[in-house]
Amino acid sequence: MNKKKNLFSKDVSIVLCGKAGQGIKTIELILVHVLKQSGYNVFSTKEYMSRVRGGSNSTIIRVSDKNVKSMKNKIDILIPLDNQAIDHVSDRLSEDTIILGDKELFKDTKYEIISIPFIKTAKEIGNKIYENIVACGAILALFNNNLEILNEYITNKFKTKSNDIIKDNIAAAKKGYELGKELYDNSIIRIDIASNPEIKNDYFLNGNDTIGFGALMGGCNFISSYPMSPGTGVLTFLSEHSKEMGIVVEQAEDEISAVNMSIGAWYAGARALVTTSGGGFALMGEGISLSGVLETPTVIHLAQRPGPGTGLPTRTEQGDLEVALYSGHGEFPRIILAPSSIENTIKLTAEAFNLADKYQSPVIILSDQYFLDTFYNTKNLNLDTEIQNHIIKTEKDYKRYEVSDSGISKRGIPGFGKGLVRVDSDEHDEEGRITEDMGVRVTMTDKRLKKLDLIKESIIDPIFTGSQDYDTLVIGWGSTYNVIKEALEEIDNKKISYLHFEQVYPISNKVKPYLKKAKNIIIIENNATAQFSKLLCISTGIEIKNTILKYNGIHFYQEELVLKINELAGDK
Repeated sequence: MNKKKNLFSKDVSIVLCGKAGQGIKTIELILVHVLKQSGYNVFSTKEYMSRVRGGSNSTIIRVSDKNVKSMKNKIDILIPLDNQAIDHVSDRLSEDTIILGDKELFKDTKYEIISIPFIKTAKEIGNKIYENIVACGAILALFNNNLEILNEYITNKFKTKSNDIIKDNIAAAKKGYELGKELYDNSIIRIDIASNPEIKNDYFLNGNDTIGFGALMGGCNFISSYPMSPGTGVLTFLSEHSKEMGIVVEQAEDEISAVNMSIGAWYAGARALVTTSGGGFALMGEGISLSGVLETPTVIHLAQRPGPGTGLPTRTEQGDLEVALYSGHGEFPRIILAPSSIENTIKLTAEAFNLADKYQSPVIILSDQYFLDTFYNTKNLNLDTEIQNHIIKTEKDYKRYEVSDSGISKRGIPGFGKGLVRVDSDEHDEEGRITEDMGVRVTMTDKRLKKLDLIKESIIDPIFTGSQDYDTLVIGWGSTYNVIKEALEEIDNKKISYLHFEQVYPISNKVKPYLKKAKNIIIIENNATAQFSKLLCISTGIEIKNTILKYNGIHFYQEELVLKINELAGDK
């Protein structure tokens, strides 16, 4: 033990690992909320297998004396809850990693383990199932924290259960706390990171929460979806708040029905959302095209995971940009947004509804499993939103597809005014009647595509960080924002600046000067083929040769980006 670092005063990464069904998610949710309420900066995320029982799942909880928003590869403290757990994360272990485990599980391991009798303690309380709560108490004790906050949280979390269950969980937490406190008092492991009472008032959300809140702020009052991981969390969030917020929730029989219901809801005057993942989105292709020709707004949240096919259904990737860009047959405008942070997502999601309403086009929100399942505390949320409604009251001579200079026709809805709101999925004239007139066809195609030029005028500009006097420009999009930002802060090279995109299509005209100025450009993407790099090349004519790509189902670690950015930046 004397070779290991056992005092953590600035930053600590704790990883819990076990089988599905052992309550790893429960431990994470309890610990992160209790630690945040205790005044600590907390970041957490998870990786898990696609199974209800068995396998190996892990969650990382990072606690720091500063606000942290990304994960590290290093493991300072590992709590393995089954005998496969150590092997599952072995490539992340170092000689400094402290392993707290149950000796009943690890009799033949080559690793040095500090034994804590999680299983025995849980059985003494009444059931092995309590071992996860015993682990919670033990970890909390390593911070020398107040047990009462944990007891309060447990009581609230299990308030729908019997009093005996609540009592047993509190007993398990107390026993675990005593075991952990012994380690702390004997200086075997001490986490002495400074807490700050002001952090109790911070927002503490994950990506699912913020996309859900953003939809509400954007006036969402209808959601139709078929559950598909990892997009289901947004459906669950809006379902939980449906009664208080007046949201119609429809779990459709499939994704085709879901997108068509959404289009019908927008046609009737609602503001609708569909949430799905790659496989479900692929089924929506015809519906997206229908939205394009009807010029009916549509907002679709596409939560990315690795494909093709079912791929890795519970992992993360930025592999669906091109399917979002080219989905739907025919030519019509669309907007693609990619949330970058908890702070900006509420405003960005609300803006998706306003953009769809204004331009009468599909808007696709691209997130991913990592982003949706990541928690951290923050003091600032961008809540500067307002609902912008562009529906008009129709007159008798109303023409749904009236040609205009902007390409945008006035949008009426049935029953609001005297006009007939006729729409059709075939090519149509200004009044919405089916036509095969070739001249009308050209006019209507030009009308729809003209909106793309207008969209470019109200584009969401990329986020620029760093000195204007740069040699190397690092580019990212979507969920890579925080990990790239923290990696660059660690590198601390004034000649490296950072450009990050939350609107990935269409590309702002302001982007090209940033790229032309750089002597060296590095693009970072969580996919195999640098999809956004190709889109930038199409949009600007500038090819980006230096790429940092990852596509094993895991998001980027801060350390690997520090290493790879330094390698590619060199002395340029």
